[in-house]
Amino acid sequence: MTRITEHSIENFAIELLEKLGYEYIYAPNIAPDGDTPERETYEQVLLVERLQNAVKRINKSIPADAQAEAIKEIQRISSPELLANNEAFHRLLTEGIPVSKRVDGDDRGDRVWLIDFKNPYNNDFVVANQFTVVENNQNKRPDIILFVNGIPLVVIELKNAADENATIHSAFKQIETYKTIIPTLFTYNGFIVISDGLEAKAGSISAGFSRFMAWKSADGKAEASHLVSQLETLILGMLNKETLIDLIRHFIVFEKSKREDPETGIITITTVKKLAAYHQYYAVNRAVESTLRASGFSVLKETPLSMVMESPESYGVQGVKKQPVGDRKGGVVWHTQGSGKSLSMVFYTGKIVLAMDNPTIVVITDRNDLDDQLFDTFAASKQLLRQEPVQAEDRNHLKELLKVGSGGVVFTTIQKFQPDEGNVYELLSNRENIVVIADEAHRTQYGFKAKTIDDKNEKGDVVGKKIVYGFAKYMRDALPNATYLGFTGTPIENTDINTPAVFGNYVDIYDIAQAVEDGATVRIYYESRLAKVNLSEEGKKLVEELDDELDQEDLTDTQKAKAKWTQLEALVGSENRINQIAKDIIEHFGQRQAVFEGKGMIVTMSRRIAADLYEAIINLRPEWHSDELNKGVLKVVMTSSSSDGPKISKHHTTKEQRRTLAERMKNPDDELKLVIVRDMWLTGFDAPSMHTLYIDKPMKGHNLMQAIARVNRVYKDKPGGLIVDYLGIASDLKKALSFYSDAGGKGDPTILQEQAVQLMLEKLEVVSNMFHGFNYEDYFVAETSKKLSMILAAEEHILGLEDGKKRYINEVSALSKAFAIAIPHDQAMDAKDEISFFQAIKARLAKFDNTGTGKTDEEIETTIRQVIDKALVTEKVIDVFDAAGLKKPDISILSEEFLLELKGMEHKNVALEVLKKLLNDEIKSRAKKNLVKSKSLMEMLENAIKKYHNKILTAAEVIEELINLSKDIVEMDSEAKAMGLSDYEYAFYTAVANNDSARELMQKDKLRELAVVLTETIKQNASIDWTIKESVKAKLKVAVKRLLRKYGYPPDMQMLATETVLKQAEMIANELTNK
Repeated sequence: MTRITEHSIENFAIELLEKLGYEYIYAPNIAPDGDTPERETYEQVLLVERLQNAVKRINKSIPADAQAEAIKEIQRISSPELLANNEAFHRLLTEGIPVSKRVDGDDRGDRVWLIDFKNPYNNDFVVANQFTVVENNQNKRPDIILFVNGIPLVVIELKNAADENATIHSAFKQIETYKTIIPTLFTYNGFIVISDGLEAKAGSISAGFSRFMAWKSADGKAEASHLVSQLETLILGMLNKETLIDLIRHFIVFEKSKREDPETGIITITTVKKLAAYHQYYAVNRAVESTLRASGFSVLKETPLSMVMESPESYGVQGVKKQPVGDRKGGVVWHTQGSGKSLSMVFYTGKIVLAMDNPTIVVITDRNDLDDQLFDTFAASKQLLRQEPVQAEDRNHLKELLKVGSGGVVFTTIQKFQPDEGNVYELLSNRENIVVIADEAHRTQYGFKAKTIDDKNEKGDVVGKKIVYGFAKYMRDALPNATYLGFTGTPIENTDINTPAVFGNYVDIYDIAQAVEDGATVRIYYESRLAKVNLSEEGKKLVEELDDELDQEDLTDTQKAKAKWTQLEALVGSENRINQIAKDIIEHFGQRQAVFEGKGMIVTMSRRIAADLYEAIINLRPEWHSDELNKGVLKVVMTSSSSDGPKISKHHTTKEQRRTLAERMKNPDDELKLVIVRDMWLTGFDAPSMHTLYIDKPMKGHNLMQAIARVNRVYKDKPGGLIVDYLGIASDLKKALSFYSDAGGKGDPTILQEQAVQLMLEKLEVVSNMFHGFNYEDYFVAETSKKLSMILAAEEHILGLEDGKKRYINEVSALSKAFAIAIPHDQAMDAKDEISFFQAIKARLAKFDNTGTGKTDEEIETTIRQVIDKALVTEKVIDVFDAAGLKKPDISILSEEFLLELKGMEHKNVALEVLKKLLNDEIKSRAKKNLVKSKSLMEMLENAIKKYHNKILTAAEVIEELINLSKDIVEMDSEAKAMGLSDYEYAFYTAVANNDSARELMQKDKLRELAVVLTETIKQNASIDWTIKESVKAKLKVAVKRLLRKYGYPPDMQMLATETVLKQAEMIANELTNK
């Protein structure tokens, strides 16, 4: 049987790409010193000749000198900032390179295109492996690079699925290294793929590991089977010629955000490069196709791969397929909140602008704060939109913006379509190339329906009745020939006839089940705290009665509901209850923060309650307050008028102030941890590190679904978000969830916290069972010194189990994650001490872990904190040597006293771990300089450990062996000094003295002399890239052989010695050439 190796995975990927029509090249063949060179130097990452040919083929009308100038321009990109270079190149790639050419004696502007975006098959696709890049004297060789027209657009880093240490995470870390050492390669990068053969994810050069996403469909029609490797699916689905070119042009965005330092006032602008996930890609292409159908715009060619993953029909709901051409209804895209809906809208706008020859795009929301949030997302991505979006300030400004011939991305709230008088809005434009995109398209305002309301005079007195219509009617009056497309994060209710009437049926569905499975969002848990904070019977009755037919948005419209709302508000906001809630939130949030760092949001019923609750919390935690906008742990986010009185109006925030608070809330390092809101930030606001939402306001339906999604964003290893209910919204939540599933949604949006508690208890039992026969109960009442020795004894116990260390670390990690979600449930609080003990042992074991490759919890970005035993906190941080009861040694000498002390230790397994780690580190540090010695030392170390694992030696016997080994290390250091050799000379000495016949024949002095001369020769011959230039290597080989012969080295051993010397030289090449 042949074993799976990284090489076989590489070949598998190359074969798949060849089937897609890529030309395969073995990169050493096209290297500067290869058989058919295509590169002048190893620094050059563009295949220039291929690029020249492609540019000539695609830009026939452009003169040769302008083509050459365009190619020079992309070679000149060289700021010190990698992402800035990448963005500059991406702009030239996707917008064309501006050049001037002479036409009839005049200079005319034109653009040179590096890629034929109109016809993907008119480009040159190459897959190359073993492509060596040298930069600043360092060389790296990524596994696979995909070139389009000679440009390295995709880098693929592979690891072996069958090797437990070679994980997809280590592929990611490898890419991070490449970005530092050979940044030039990444100037031209579109995106990166990392894989271990089974798992495969793609991401941009600025993405953290948690932002790399799998591609779930090979053909865009159905989700791939779980039995097919993700690598195969990703290559077929994402790297086929059409999709790759489409992704590069339309689905990459450089998002800008501003942050002002509160101390210095310095503003920094950060850029993040974002790549569409598979669900965004397919949804946008379908939405574009549906828009072109609905607008009657003639399409020469169908959008490539325009099918979606799973059609709406597979969810048992209507799709747009059967809608007629020219019906002006583009459809509704339902993508669950948190899955990147705003960004999908940006990608859609960028693509439709090109597909429809510069249409006018009108983006509509129904609240000012949503309008601002969405506008900010678009404004941050203006490169993709190819224009600046504009926000309509008032009705007149809106009219002005829409009375244009073409173009423009206009943001407005739907309320600006209210006619000044009468029931007809004036015609603004009867053009057909207008697309209206509505965010949260399910809201009641988007209807056509007429209703009668009170007509009031300027003083607010009712003077009669008047008929008003839903805003959809007024929008149709203003823009009769526009095409309407809706985006929503929650499904359309069965009873809702407005949404399909305005927008049509579903274009695409991406529900909670898919989002959680893909890691686009995290699970949401629900916890009721009603028992902790009492609401009187009268209050409970009022909550139930709050008229069902009245949706929140219309609440203030009728007197009857107002009266009930006011009554309930008085009960909910009674002083006693607010004090209880303040106390409970401080305690609850404190317990959450102790294990799980992040942010929280409190939703209240009214501005008054928000202000009172702020005061109540600050009374208990005065240090959380600050009058300054950019300081303080707790803030209220709302607007108010001076008539609200000083207590409320002091919390009033302007648009700019809210933007500052939003930035603080989104920044995980900012001290702002909790915000109190009434209805701001409940939709569209996105702070990934937020993990807890406290609800003390009656909410239902869409509003509730929207609100709970505030905590489902992915952030590092956040295990889930928690909804805390103080008002008894459980039944409303059930209703909201039932219409979610009635609408075809799959997956349960919330999970009762009880389930997390059950999982935690199961894991607790597994870990406790590992301590069978070890009595750790005394730990909790012991003194610090006793605790420390118990930790050592417990560690000894775990190390004595079969595969104990690895099993224990994995199980405690799983327990910590479940505990982070279950906190502060009573059963979780009961287990807290026990878990803190288990985590203390895990921390010890992890410190001794020196594999350094596989994914340990410490390596992953983490938000889950260790529940630290208070008795140990007051002491200083514990070091592994202190924990083992040893003085920290001067490692460089591995002194005799230290080794003796280790030998005498009571806990032999712990002593062994300390020694193993020490020796491993020591040998590794020497390996950089001395190949022969370190190799033999490492073999000795591994053999000794192997004997221990195979039970041939006891812990005490292995310690004896390892102590002898450490003496060898010390001896090695002193031998070099005794012989008067430098480290490098000694390294070559060991290389030539590595066989018995040489030592017998030549004696020590002769070998020593040879080593000195060898070092000198290699120094003289070492040029910058000699380790990869075969010609230089060959020259060195000859020089080494000549020296060996000259000094009378045994002929039968010369070949082996030459190889060893060259390998040793290669290891210290950098030091030699830099000297």
